[in-house]
Amino acid sequence: MEYTIQKLGQLAGVSTRTLRYYDEIGILKPARINSSGYRIYGQSEVEQLQQILFYRELGLQLEQIKHIITSPSFDSGYALKQHRERLLDKRRQLDLLIVNVEKTIAAKEGRIIMSDPEKFEGFKQNMIDDNEKKYGKEIREKYGNKTVDQSNAKLKNMTQEEYERVSRLAEEVKETLAAAFKQGDPAGELAQKAADLHKQWLTFYWTEYSKEAHAGLAQMYVDDERFKAYYDAEQPGSAEFLRDAILFYTGMKQQK
Repeated sequence: MEYTIQKLGQLAGVSTRTLRYYDEIGILKPARINSSGYRIYGQSEVEQLQQILFYRELGLQLEQIKHIITSPSFDSGYALKQHRERLLDKRRQLDLLIVNVEKTIAAKEGRIIMSDPEKFEGFKQNMIDDNEKKYGKEIREKYGNKTVDQSNAKLKNMTQEEYERVSRLAEEVKETLAAAFKQGDPAGELAQKAADLHKQWLTFYWTEYSKEAHAGLAQMYVDDERFKAYYDAEQPGSAEFLRDAILFYTGMKQQK
């Protein structure tokens, strides 16, 4: 079955403006343009749009999605299985938060007593589960199960103040890194501040800090496309800049 741009938009619940934009950036081209100049979409484009919307629902940026679905090795069947697993993970995370909300309501009504750590259990477990799903295999291979398990336990035992502090630190790292990147000197004062903030952030998760491990993690940010995409999301090259700043900070790289 074929669809005009308006019909496809109605079918998928997206605007024709969005579909035109997808055409412009090359992520979803129509099958053909008819004699009247209208975009016509076939079954292949319908399935491709479904994949795009799945990835959007999972929080990926359009450039990331385009890279994935236009790759010669892209397997739509395998991608659907991945979508299912990620959506199930998302449902489990939502279930944890629902339980947290229900317990909080019960505590407010005086039916139970809820400790401060319990108030943040759902959020912390979501973070742990998300990190395990995205990076668990690589991190465990690099640092070992014991180290990762200890890090997860440390996160779960954080106080409310610690949890708020580490969340603020994550934002401070990104903001300082962005400002330092504009200056262009990974050995500069602002870049070194970003590296120090990154160390402070790490110490909330690591049971022990070492310069070697810090430098190794910084290199992983460049080598692993998922980490690289996170840091390069707003400014390409940020992951390598942070890596260099940390190498200077840890003394693994000397100024010339």
